Amino acid sequence: MSRSDPPSRDERRLPNRDISHVLKGWDYEPGTINVRKISGADGSPKLQMRVDLGLLQMEMTGRPDGARPHGCESLLDYYETELNEHRIRHGTDLGFHLTADQCHVLREEAEMYYRRYLGLFVLEDFVAVMRDTARNLRVLDFCGKFANDEHDRLILEQYRPYIVMMNCRAEASIHYNNKDYKPALAVVDKGIESIRDFFSRFGQDEAFAKSNEVRVLKKFAREIRRKIPMDPLTRLRHQLDKAIKTERYEEAAKLHDQIKRMQTPA
Repeated sequence: MSRSDPPSRDERRLPNRDISHVLKGWDYEPGTINVRKISGADGSPKLQMRVDLGLLQMEMTGRPDGARPHGCESLLDYYETELNEHRIRHGTDLGFHLTADQCHVLREEAEMYYRRYLGLFVLEDFVAVMRDTARNLRVLDFCGKFANDEHDRLILEQYRPYIVMMNCRAEASIHYNNKDYKPALAVVDKGIESIRDFFSRFGQDEAFAKSNEVRVLKKFAREIRRKIPMDPLTRLRHQLDKAIKTERYEEAAKLHDQIKRMQTPA
């Protein structure tokens, strides 16, 4: 049949699978993560992401494509179960390894979770972002420890700072939205130190200062600090520093005296 031939009777009986009506009014915007939550035909919520040639639809929980490999929630869960059974049989992790093919499919699966947590972050479902980022960090740790090949042990490590950043932003955002600013700041500071440790581990301390992930977290930290009420002594110290930098020495002397009086026991 040529492309110009009319559809056959059997083809006309097939359901119309054209998704143009779904995309109508929902244009693709380059550089934008355009997502929405819908109710699926099964009644459960789904996440849709607009991409250049159509859309991606993902489950909100479990594996994003809805598959249950080997009856498990994900391939990672399946291989972790295999590891636990190996430990029971042998009493040790020794002898348990991941092949190149197994690492490859774990990386492909991790990309599904990456796409989902990006969309979930835009929708401000921070609990689910924490879940999916923590899960992908498990993939990095698992392959890093058990992959046969050094390439498979290291290839995902380049993404660790980004995943840590997203995990921290999600957790800190929950605290921030609840006006729990000090716990939010503690989470961000911990994330920054985790990324610092990562670069130190690979002998790339200079890369820490240039890290975009660190820049994002530091910006968030500054935003959080602005929300934390400053105690009087700290406020005076900031005023003193500013007075000295702008060469207002008379004002600086007065502030210094105020600070000294506050620090002197009654």
